[in-house]
Amino acid sequence: MSTPNTTRNDRWPAQIKYIVSNEACERFSYYGMKGILAAYMTGAILKGGLNMSDDRATTLFHLFVFANYFTPLLGAWLSDKLFGRYGTILWVSLFYCLGHGVLATSDLFPSVDAKFNLLCIGLTLIAFGAGGIKPCVSAFMGDQFKPDQGHLMQKAYGAFYFSINFGSFFSFIIIPRLRDAYGYGWAFGVPGILMGLATIIFWLGRNKYDRVQPAGDPDWLKKVTWLLGLGIGAVAIWLLKSMTDISGYWLSGILGVSGVMAMAIFTVRLHRQVDSRSEKLEASAYTVWWYGLTSPIMGKTGGIWESAARRFQPKSLDHGISMGRILTIFALIPVFWALFDQSNSTWVLQGKAMVPVSLTGFWKGAFGWFFGDAINAENMQSTNPALVMILVPLLTLGIYPLFGNRVTPLRRMGVGFFLAAFSYVIVAWLQQRIEAGEQISVAWQVLPYIFLTTGEVLISVTGLEFAFTQAAPEMKSNIMSFWLLTVAVGNALVSIITFALSTDAGGNSGAVSSGRFLLYAGMTAVVGVLFVFIAMRYRYRDEATVGAAQQ
Repeated sequence: MSTPNTTRNDRWPAQIKYIVSNEACERFSYYGMKGILAAYMTGAILKGGLNMSDDRATTLFHLFVFANYFTPLLGAWLSDKLFGRYGTILWVSLFYCLGHGVLATSDLFPSVDAKFNLLCIGLTLIAFGAGGIKPCVSAFMGDQFKPDQGHLMQKAYGAFYFSINFGSFFSFIIIPRLRDAYGYGWAFGVPGILMGLATIIFWLGRNKYDRVQPAGDPDWLKKVTWLLGLGIGAVAIWLLKSMTDISGYWLSGILGVSGVMAMAIFTVRLHRQVDSRSEKLEASAYTVWWYGLTSPIMGKTGGIWESAARRFQPKSLDHGISMGRILTIFALIPVFWALFDQSNSTWVLQGKAMVPVSLTGFWKGAFGWFFGDAINAENMQSTNPALVMILVPLLTLGIYPLFGNRVTPLRRMGVGFFLAAFSYVIVAWLQQRIEAGEQISVAWQVLPYIFLTTGEVLISVTGLEFAFTQAAPEMKSNIMSFWLLTVAVGNALVSIITFALSTDAGGNSGAVSSGRFLLYAGMTAVVGVLFVFIAMRYRYRDEATVGAAQQ
């Protein structure tokens, strides 16, 4: 009688194929659009571009990327509190499709101003769509597994991440070639078609999904009003900057002081409201966590969680502690993303100073349609997803099982930091050769890509698994959104370092220099040591639960 049950529990739920296929198509659409975005903004008007300066295009590009990884906070709230994960993914995907459609109409308007307006509208819709579904899809896949199928989750998230890179690999190759042949209209349109296909595939599994009902939020109207006020404030700040001569430094100072004052007022009000109640309260994980974190500042006696335990119900306290522990781990992850995302910026700029790999004979016949006559710096970006598709099954099916339970998620992530740091040592070595006037092939970049991509698999794939298994059931999408927020912070970190180390008024920062690459390598190695120390003290959620039950 036990054999059928064991067999059933050792097989993935049938609906997983819809989620994984949806992710592959969605990632093709996103990276296909993103891969040609910078060229579109800086391209010549006669070739369909907007003829922006490099600085303006870079600012807009990274603002878009930041928005993609900040809006998951909104998507997680919609999912966990109002619409559920299925409803959020389905309806937000429609905005995503609409954004691609807006970009695809660019060729219909000869005016540069009109194209720029369409670009802003399209990117806003895509940022809302892509960011809105990011924290939901991976958590929704985890929802499909039964409690006794937890041992399948590592391989499932490996397949999920494989699908991401499968879609992105082909998008980096196909979309630029499509742009060269048919223009930007089709180059933006085909990703939109793939996003539409992704939405249909997801909808086809509607009757097979296990759905977790949203918890609801009685204060949803207040929060929506607050978000609208925040949006109006952002527009007002943009108008102030556009219509006056106020400097960026003064504007940053005003925003910084305003932010600190707002946090201080919020903290004081929170403590007054909580302390005025005689009974223990039920509250969100954010409320419990922030109350406990700020208790020493507010003069509370005892430790952080002792102060919270006196004021909140055990379940709320458990959620707050869980989130606090997870965010302690997440706080170090942005440093990795600061390195990883430069593979699309400083690594490409380094590659432009290297010699392209010419394709002749058999290689031209086999790969000429994909790459043309040579593999250049832009094409090298496809190395990352290609390696991920090799490394994910190799590690999840081959290496991890050899070590068994000794390969815990946090140990894997710790190793990933040191591999990423070493990849930048190699990049710095290559840059030193370039600075010495040596002509070297861009194929040398495959070597640091191997180490950086292995680090990515160990940190990013494992991070998805860690975030889902360690989060309380009611806040899984929210924790996923915080994981994605680490990417936004990592990109901001690169911008801050680049700006702070600018050497002249022209903004020449030496971002592509051996010294800067070694700086990132050293910074990541130090953070890796700190991560290992923190990871050694971390108690996994299942262990904490068992310990509490035994007391």
